[in-house]
Amino acid sequence: MRIYLIGFMGVGKTHWGKLLGKKLGIPFFDLDELIENDEGRSIAEMFEEKGEEYFRMKEREILHMVSESHESMVLSCGGGAPCFFNNIDYMNEKGVTVWIDTPFEILLGRLRQGKDKRPLLKSLDDEQLKAYIVKKNGDRRIFYERARVRIDDRDARVDDFIKAIFDQTADNGEV
Repeated sequence: MRIYLIGFMGVGKTHWGKLLGKKLGIPFFDLDELIENDEGRSIAEMFEEKGEEYFRMKEREILHMVSESHESMVLSCGGGAPCFFNNIDYMNEKGVTVWIDTPFEILLGRLRQGKDKRPLLKSLDDEQLKAYIVKKNGDRRIFYERARVRIDDRDARVDDFIKAIFDQTADNGEV
């Protein structure tokens, strides 16, 4: 089974992905990390040197490559990954998409705390950060809502993710 974790930056896709992979005994991958390894440079450098379009094409290429080479895996996708090149349709076709939907105040707290590590957020003051989250998350929500499973991670445990995933696949006759 392929599990694709999607959602806005800061929702914990990598955190949950590692836990899910370990609990299910299947490989975990972080799409952004795979792209950086393939390119030999950071995503920030890719954006700066080649632009977003180049990055999005590389993102699609690596998404397809890792999906085609693994029957079972958990993949943490970058926040924008489902929003380009029909990637959300591809992921829904190849496996189970799980939208980690974190309430705004929790997300704001996480991103405020870790914004120095995120090039897109580094220079934003508190009001700009709030506006950025509202705008970007709003723009992407239409894609996130197409996920087959939605998890509110407020009080979630890894077993809640697993149950929701297996309930969804059983409902569709996939188990």
